[in-house]
Amino acid sequence: MKKSVLFFLIVQILAVACVQSAKAIDAAPLTANSVRPAPALKEGIEARMKAIAARPAGERIAIWAESFVGTPYDTDPLGAYVSCSKIVCDELVDCMYLVFRSAELGLSRTPQEAEERALDLRFRTHGRLEGGKVANYDERFEYGEDMVFSGKWGANITAGLGKTAAMPGSRGRSSVGYIPKDELLKFENYGKLQDGDIIFFLKDPSRRVVGEIVGHLGIISLGDCSIKLIHASGSKSSKGKPGGGIVKEVDLIQYLKDMKFVGALVTRFQ
Repeated sequence: MKKSVLFFLIVQILAVACVQSAKAIDAAPLTANSVRPAPALKEGIEARMKAIAARPAGERIAIWAESFVGTPYDTDPLGAYVSCSKIVCDELVDCMYLVFRSAELGLSRTPQEAEERALDLRFRTHGRLEGGKVANYDERFEYGEDMVFSGKWGANITAGLGKTAAMPGSRGRSSVGYIPKDELLKFENYGKLQDGDIIFFLKDPSRRVVGEIVGHLGIISLGDCSIKLIHASGSKSSKGKPGGGIVKEVDLIQYLKDMKFVGALVTRFQ
């Protein structure tokens, strides 16, 4: 067998092993030991900020997202941070809070700066504190698509990833350009993703409940042998039914293949 052919086979075997390993980790049962505490102590946050200060913004965002892996899912329908009128609520995390907090920490040099940044990034307008609590969470971003089109959440790089399509919009937006699932699954397209990219997954328009275009969101992290998606995977409590879940790091390609969403939007902080 020629060396080039042997090398190709080895690379393919390693790639498959990496994906299978990622799937096995994602499917592993949740135990008490697998739940890792979030970076709740300000001293720990400040030390980590100093340690990664020289890295690009995207890498810093991905590192902070990784620190939440294993954190229990926030089952509060509004979000615990909203119900408690807090900026920092790292013990329980839903998909929007994970993205909020990871970006705020990744783009800041001190814990205080991250909290100040939150008053801008989380709101359609601007957050306001009264007596140490957020007084206007009713003006927060509640729809992921509003984050994308606000310009606050980095550049919308979707069109640069591959061939886009259009789907019907909602809430005053006539249509939305996005990258379809099959297009994003092409190596030449998903290979353009970088650490810290924010990916917004779009629902089939027929499955919208309250006009929402985006059904889920997460953060890209480049692994050793695959591209990872870090996301808060779970369900909210409703009608007496308890919710549950956890923050996971999974293989992006496998997630795209299995997901019910039809495509995505992607933003990037430069």
